[in-house]
Amino acid sequence: MDLGLAGKAAVVAGSTKGIGRATALGLAREGMRVVVNGRDRKVVDATAREISSQAGARVFGVAADVATAAGAAELIRGANAALGGVDVLVTNAGGPRPGGFDDLSDEDFVAGFQLNFLSTVRMIRAALPHMRRQRWGRIINLQSTAIKEPVPLVTLTNSIRPGVTGLAKDLAGDLGKSQITVNTVLSGPVMTDRLRTTTAARAAAAGISEEEQWKRYLELVPLGRFGKPEDVAAMIVFLASEPAGWITGTVVQVDGGRIRGAV
Repeated sequence: MDLGLAGKAAVVAGSTKGIGRATALGLAREGMRVVVNGRDRKVVDATAREISSQAGARVFGVAADVATAAGAAELIRGANAALGGVDVLVTNAGGPRPGGFDDLSDEDFVAGFQLNFLSTVRMIRAALPHMRRQRWGRIINLQSTAIKEPVPLVTLTNSIRPGVTGLAKDLAGDLGKSQITVNTVLSGPVMTDRLRTTTAARAAAAGISEEEQWKRYLELVPLGRFGKPEDVAAMIVFLASEPAGWITGTVVQVDGGRIRGAV
């Protein structure tokens, strides 16, 4: 299938590792010009070179902390300079501090809100003028299935991330007239550093071995394996495409069947 992405410009926030990196690589392989992002300039530049080499595409790095207003603005400003505008924006900023409610201060909640909600608001706001001018755009927010079913010991994720879904629903209604789609992808248990950290914490809280915690978690996944970053990236790449042009306002879970609710 021709996804119609060749030559278009994409920004993938938080893309030096994990799902973000796999998404940047997937878009580059479709012939897109891609900006990758992270906080460490050396890591960002190395990632850009690696993806460019693997995909044979033009890949640029912009080092910026999207949890800050200045960083989110710098990412899109740098992308506009390198690419001439952003056609596809993938918002992603990693996970906030793990912990249950009693482990968290007001400052933790504010930091989580800046990281996972306001970063999304700011990146979208900065990218929209170009999308509106050309009457075409794709906004894809990478979030967690914790939006649908809270996960133990990640209270910030459980409480803050659902706001991004509400924002996306609101924007989908407003931006449709400009032919800009807005969708949210929910990642399930994908084997990343974040999953390893939270699994260790849950094992300790339950007083069981990490091996046992991994076993119990896997029993909840009908497909019988943890996800790979590429599994989630494939859905994001499709939602960025021309064939996905009549899909907007959706929340799509990519989780091996982990969440079994009917809606």
